[in-house]
Amino acid sequence: MAETKPRLLVVEDDAGLQAQLKWAYPDFEVTVAGDRASAIAALRSEEPPVVTLDLGLPPDPDGTSEGFAVLDEIMALKPDTKVIVATGHGARDSALQAISCGAYDFYQKPVDIDAIGLIVRRALALHRIEGENRQLAAKADGNHKVLGRLITSAPEMVKVARTIERVANTNVSVMLLGASGTGKELLARGLHEASDRADGAFIAINCAAIPETLLESELFGHEKGAFTGAVKTTEGKIEQANGGTLFLDEVGDIPLQLQVKLLRFLQERVIERIGARRSIDVDTRIVCATHQNLEAMIADGRFREDLYYRLAEIVVKIPSLAERPGDATLLAKVFLQRFAREMNPQVKGFAADALTAIDSWPWPGNVRELENRVKRAVIMADAKLVGAADLDLGAPAEDAAQTLNLKAARETADRKAIRHALARSEGNISSTAKLLGISRPTLYDLLKQYDLHA
Repeated sequence: MAETKPRLLVVEDDAGLQAQLKWAYPDFEVTVAGDRASAIAALRSEEPPVVTLDLGLPPDPDGTSEGFAVLDEIMALKPDTKVIVATGHGARDSALQAISCGAYDFYQKPVDIDAIGLIVRRALALHRIEGENRQLAAKADGNHKVLGRLITSAPEMVKVARTIERVANTNVSVMLLGASGTGKELLARGLHEASDRADGAFIAINCAAIPETLLESELFGHEKGAFTGAVKTTEGKIEQANGGTLFLDEVGDIPLQLQVKLLRFLQERVIERIGARRSIDVDTRIVCATHQNLEAMIADGRFREDLYYRLAEIVVKIPSLAERPGDATLLAKVFLQRFAREMNPQVKGFAADALTAIDSWPWPGNVRELENRVKRAVIMADAKLVGAADLDLGAPAEDAAQTLNLKAARETADRKAIRHALARSEGNISSTAKLLGISRPTLYDLLKQYDLHA
């Protein structure tokens, strides 16, 4: 089967030059347009990777206004297009302005066919390389990773990751606020790995999972003989994380009397083991997390205000999975690949009804619930594709969110639908457009309008 020729759009109003340029590219599928309307129509229907554009088009053949209008529309509709503009002799300012507006290169009239042919072929090669790079970046490890191990395609979560990256190399204490299962420990570990403490230890402790009587010993350690059963001197978690990071999960569950001792450590950077008579200098960074309302606990006298301000020098709020459209599908595919490899190799993916169920479920348990559902589904699946029944999801609750007006409602619906479709198609524009029932140029328009990215 013969290889399909690459497409080239020639935007030129001079009939003689049109013919000359059309026959100058035997290895391209050439489309010719003589004005803005036909040029944009051809761009939409043909989606050429390269366009040659004469800036002098009707109704302004002696100027450049119409040519720049075409260039602006091309960049808005399909910004990866390589546009090569033609300028009159000596019109260097127009050429440089075109480059600043997004054009790839320029050439001067009268046309040197060999010279422009070289520019066109170079532009095509660059377009192909950039396309391959985008595909590789999108498919790296089969997912979208930020902050090391965090998998997301949601701008809300990317913003969280960028905030954490910015504070990683400082020594400020960071508090992560979010519902259970949103990935607080993963983010804390990502902060540690992005910091200059990455070579030190990362120690995590769930303060809610340890009885109050044992929590002090877990955090600060104890000397031999400090209490019944203390048969040897033991370092606490704070000391174990010296030079590294200590992650205190569910910090709201630390009892008041222990909060005083933790505050002293944060102020003076020294600890005393239970039963010890000397202080130990410790250089440990604290990252903490909770799903509780600490401000309400402060008002009730259950959490010290001075400790809160020591722990919450930087507060990062983590969105729930339901607030990250598209991420549920993206993460589900990652979990399925992992669990299928470990537990049921015959499973290859999700059926369409399963993807619909994942998209529409509110995930009150967030990523942890999603992971558990997919794990169960992979184990229980009898077919190659996991179906909705395997996920055992009931009917989703009605969305209680209200919008200001119809325009806002439509925009919200558009954004959610596009992001779900992008996740399901793994960022492939053609597949996304097909899922949404629209053309690719229309999808490009919507992506630009809503500032979304494939």
